[in-house]
Amino acid sequence: MHFQKQDLSGTHYTWNNEQPAFTGQPSRRRFDKNNGDQVLYLINFYASLAGRVSLLEGRIIEQTITRDLPDAAKSEVSAFNWIRRSAFPTL
Repeated sequence: MHFQKQDLSGTHYTWNNEQPAFTGQPSRRRFDKNNGDQVLYLINFYASLAGRVSLLEGRIIEQTITRDLPDAAKSEVSAFNWIRRSAFPTL
């Protein structure tokens, strides 16, 4: 499943008007957990590696980012690696 803006449960996000805002692999670009485009990007990148990810699993990843992402995870790479270890450690 490809996650879209309407699939997220949070309403606090800021959004870029650029399409596509984030592509490719996670980089050392600063990660902002309040940027909806960036949160969607990491959920969809995770899903591309994990295979099929349900709406519920995507929302679990979203909530994990919102509530539990450590402040030390400042880049997309560090946020993605933390998600991979924390949300669904099988990937």
